[in-house]
Amino acid sequence: MFETIDTSMIDWSRAQFALTAMYHWLFVPLTLGLAVVMGTMETLYVVTGKEFWKRTAQFWMKLFGINFAVGVATGLILEFEFGTNWSNYSWFVGDIFGAPLAIEGILAFFMEATFVAVMFFGWKKVSKGFHLASTWLTGLGATISAWWILVANAWMQHPVGMAFNPDTMRNEMVDFLAVAFSPVAVMKFLHTVLSSWVLGAVFVIGISAWYLLRKRETEFAVASIKVASYIGLFAALVTAGTGDKSAYQVAHVQPMKLAAMEGLYDGGYREPLTVVGSLKIPYMLSFLATHDTNGYVPGINDLLNGGYEQADGTVAISAEEKIARGKLAIEALGQYRQAKQAGDEAAAGISRRTLEENMPYFGYGYIKDPATLVPHVGLMFWSFRIMVGLGCYFILFFSVMLFLAYKKELARFSWLHHIALWSIPLAYIASQAGWIVAEVGRQPWTIQDMLPVNAAISRLEAGSVQTTFFIFLVMFTVLMIAEIGIMVKAIRKGPEHV
Repeated sequence: MFETIDTSMIDWSRAQFALTAMYHWLFVPLTLGLAVVMGTMETLYVVTGKEFWKRTAQFWMKLFGINFAVGVATGLILEFEFGTNWSNYSWFVGDIFGAPLAIEGILAFFMEATFVAVMFFGWKKVSKGFHLASTWLTGLGATISAWWILVANAWMQHPVGMAFNPDTMRNEMVDFLAVAFSPVAVMKFLHTVLSSWVLGAVFVIGISAWYLLRKRETEFAVASIKVASYIGLFAALVTAGTGDKSAYQVAHVQPMKLAAMEGLYDGGYREPLTVVGSLKIPYMLSFLATHDTNGYVPGINDLLNGGYEQADGTVAISAEEKIARGKLAIEALGQYRQAKQAGDEAAAGISRRTLEENMPYFGYGYIKDPATLVPHVGLMFWSFRIMVGLGCYFILFFSVMLFLAYKKELARFSWLHHIALWSIPLAYIASQAGWIVAEVGRQPWTIQDMLPVNAAISRLEAGSVQTTFFIFLVMFTVLMIAEIGIMVKAIRKGPEHV
């Protein structure tokens, strides 16, 4: 059904997509986070009538605009790569995957493009209320855009709402609502967007702390820190809650990802959660995975060897058996098509029933070695701990900032201002670590259990992908340096030059 592709071609295509995605994700969370901050500040301007809040909102809008423009450029390249580097994937599930991306482009992107113009250029041309609505609608457009992209990504993690058509050899959508509002998509959206609010809040606090260190714009800096701390603390606490829900979902739909996150090779009942090294929290992993402290959590070896009882009472089969059944499904598909072409409906019916019985394991038919079903354990283990550890740090960070705000002592502690400034890169590290957990943990699948990367790729020359990889690397790096340079210049000028 799919051609065999050179291994180096697969690796370079994965590397190129990872490069584009990670650069793109440097800009998206700041866009989502600053949208809430600037919307809140303009709301304070409209409610209080104080020009101070207008000037404050305009300053953060300026930084939002710089970041927004660069994010759009990287995002467009990312979507094109599905067609250039992953054409088998696009053909196999394009009817499903393309729908949320099309909605994102038609609805959300045009919504952003329309209202962002009013937001930047309409201060003296429209009423306060209309301008405020435009600001919030710009942020809402960005958030809706994130929703549909995350719906597409969540479907890759947990494919639902579709059926395989052996006549066209494509998966077709049969339930749009199941795709658009699957529990995995909803939780992924909440976790991702709220973690972006955390990053945006840390960014605002860090830049404001820079002004305090320079003893400039003290009123502006303190007010910005207060607003961002409220938003950040709320977002950090809810992000932690959605993380718990996400872990429960992962345990049920991607158990290998959870096992790799924990470095758990041999599972069992009443499993502890490893913090780091020998430091463990008793029963916590079982509770996160099953909501029962006595629950059974399979490890990597259990998932490969099978034989344990699953939550639904059935016995798990081994990876070898899944591979065998996957090959049986692929063979049955070929026999079905041959029988249809020959007009042998009886033989076609038998082959189709065999295909349907083994379709849940279809993707395993392209797996050559069960060991490849295990994602990179070391990378998963430490990325997860970096994400969670920094998430806990940010809860403490925002709490301290709010406490000092109430005490009216934010401007006093220069050491804290240094910590706030250096917390900005920590927020980006936490954000990237989260995506590493999500995407590396799904390997070797492009679509969980349905289509591995070696069957999803385009037939291209490895050299051409290598060339574009380095072109993108240089281009994205130049864009990032340019954005940082423009932002630094705007920050040095300060809000008085907005």
